[in-house]
Amino acid sequence: MDASPSRRSARRLPPLIAGVCAIALAAGCSGAEPAASPAPEASPSGTAQGSVTRDTAELENAYKAVINDVLPSVVQIDASDSLGSGIVYDDKGHIVTNAHVIGDEKTFKVTVATGEAVLNASLVSSYPEQDLAVIKLDDVPDGLKPAKFGDAEKVEVGQIVMAMGSPLGLSSSVTQGIVSALGRTVSESRAGGGTGATIANMVQTSAAINPGNSGGALVNLSSEVIGIPTLAATDPQMGDSAAPGIGFAIPVSMVRTVADQIIKDGRVTDSGRAGLNITGRTVVDDSYRPAGVALVSVERDGAAGEAGLRAGDIITKIGDTAVTTITSLSEALAGDQPGDKVTVTYTRDGDSRTAEVTLGEI
Repeated sequence: MDASPSRRSARRLPPLIAGVCAIALAAGCSGAEPAASPAPEASPSGTAQGSVTRDTAELENAYKAVINDVLPSVVQIDASDSLGSGIVYDDKGHIVTNAHVIGDEKTFKVTVATGEAVLNASLVSSYPEQDLAVIKLDDVPDGLKPAKFGDAEKVEVGQIVMAMGSPLGLSSSVTQGIVSALGRTVSESRAGGGTGATIANMVQTSAAINPGNSGGALVNLSSEVIGIPTLAATDPQMGDSAAPGIGFAIPVSMVRTVADQIIKDGRVTDSGRAGLNITGRTVVDDSYRPAGVALVSVERDGAAGEAGLRAGDIITKIGDTAVTTITSLSEALAGDQPGDKVTVTYTRDGDSRTAEVTLGEI
């Protein structure tokens, strides 16, 4: 199963397709206190049924409260030939979104929940390596509501979450699910406008993520943004059609790190991403299968260069992880930090060698 970007954004929809998607709320229940009757649901007192009704109403009310709190902070971004979503980051008009949503555009049309008027916005900076970007409204409207961002350390598998955005151009849409897994490393496809980035520590969710959701908000029941929906999984065996219930969001910790640097300095000054400081290409074996990454160039004072690697070497392993392609090399390093030491296995003139490399920063 491959993960691919949510096709950058929604395609233009005919004018007759407009408005807000209907929201289906999945309500759970905890059950009633044990009753004397062997069949609680048939108890004359109606205790079990009353408990189920109360539990359902409480969950529905929790959903409604989160939607009322957060949806005004989620915007629709028109990037000339595509549509996507964004989150109001502060009261100065900064909006954080995915880099693949904005593409190469510099100016945008933004629709906010505080009014029907379309606002103009300009690019502050894009960071495709983490598929994040910040744009800024040219004029900040009264009542613009920044979102509340949560703590990545408190995100747990099983938490109920909602994805908010503009799937298929349907603004102010909400889907719900749970946090399915944490710490996923996923590589974007470049097809359909993706950045090709390899992103670590992503939040996997069962909340539906469709084209146009990219750049929106993944929120918990405390009305806190815990991630930015970015990728929907696809199944190559099914013609790259969407794999229902498998989506990925960039964690809030990375969102804040990148956005804060862009707002302060106009660019990312400290990526926190480890690298070998090389340029490489995938090579194949005699059966035309990917077999490693050949070093095209090596920075003299970079991580690989300092460890003695040189152009022409072919990397086949990082630690115990096999490296067959550029993507697998990125994935093998995604969980590391600059300054970490790794063992690199490589071939030179047909001989297998190893080197201990102190990772640099990309």
